Amino acid sequence: MSDAYCPDCKRSTEVVFDHSAGDTVCSECGLVLEAHSIDETSEWRTFANESNENDPVRVGGPTNPLLTDGGLSTVIAKPNGAQGEFLSSSLGRWQNRGSNPDRSLILAFRTIATMADRLGLVATIKDRANEIYKKVEDLKSIRGRNQDAILAACLYIACRQEDRPRTVKEICSVANGATKKEIGRAKEFIVKQLEVEMGQSMEMGTIHAGDFLRRFCSHLGMTNQAVKAAQEAVQKSEELDIRRSPISIAAAVIYMITQLSDEKKPLKDISLATGVAEGTIRNSYKDLYPYASRLIPTSFAKEEDLKNLCSP
Repeated sequence: MSDAYCPDCKRSTEVVFDHSAGDTVCSECGLVLEAHSIDETSEWRTFANESNENDPVRVGGPTNPLLTDGGLSTVIAKPNGAQGEFLSSSLGRWQNRGSNPDRSLILAFRTIATMADRLGLVATIKDRANEIYKKVEDLKSIRGRNQDAILAACLYIACRQEDRPRTVKEICSVANGATKKEIGRAKEFIVKQLEVEMGQSMEMGTIHAGDFLRRFCSHLGMTNQAVKAAQEAVQKSEELDIRRSPISIAAAVIYMITQLSDEKKPLKDISLATGVAEGTIRNSYKDLYPYASRLIPTSFAKEEDLKNLCSP
C-alpha cells in the first residue's frame, strides 16, 4: 500500500491497488481514486507447461536487425520419431517451401556465439563479430573460402575492436579445425575487403601486453602479489624500445616475475599458458633482462634479489 490524497477524506490516506480491476481505492472511505489504470511494471506470471517450472518468460527472443525478418520467422517443428513422415506431410512441404533465406546467416551467428561462449566473451563482442560477418557476406566474396576460418577471423577482429584482444592461438582453439595460418589469411582478406568497401583504413585497436597479462597469470595460478608486480613491469616495459610482440613481452615478464617468486614456473608451463614458443620467450627475456632493475617493483624484489635472476 501507498499514500495518496483522498478528496472525500480531505487528507492523505493509505490506498489499495486492485490489480484485477485496475482501480486505486482509498482504504478508509472506499472511494475509487483512479479507475482502469495500466500497470506498466514487469509481468512475472508463470506460463510454463509444467506446474513445477518457474519460467516467467512469455515473449519471444529479441529481434536481430542483421536478419531479413528480424529473426522472428516461424519454424514448424518435427514431431518426435517422425522424420520421414514429416517431410512427406503437408506441414513438411510447407516448411520446405518457406525456407528461411537467412539460414546460412543464422548458422554462422550460432557458430560465432558458440566460439565466443567457449572463450568467455561478452555479448558486445558477439554482436560486433556478427556485424563484421554480415558485411563480408553481403559482398559475396567469401564463397569457396574456409568458412570456419572466416568466422574465427571475424571474432578475432571483433575482440580487437572492442579492446578485448585474444591471441590467434586462443581463437584457433575454438575454431572447429581452422589453423592459425588459415585464420591469419582470413583476417587479412576480411580487412582488405572491408577497407575497399569503406574507402578507408579499418580501425583494429592497439594491442598492449597488459591486455593478455592477467589472463595468462590466471592460467598459471600466480599469486595476487606476483600479478600486480607483473602488471607494473609490463606498464614500464612500454617505455622501452623493445621490438617484440606484446604477447611475447607479457610471457617474458611473467617468466621474469616467477623467477623471483617462491613459486617458480617452468618455462614449458609459461609457454603452454601464453601460447608463445619457449625460444621466443627466451629471446624476449634476453631483451628485457638489462632493464630488470627498472621493470621489477621494489616492493616485490629488492636490488640484491635481482641477482637471483637467471642470466639469459
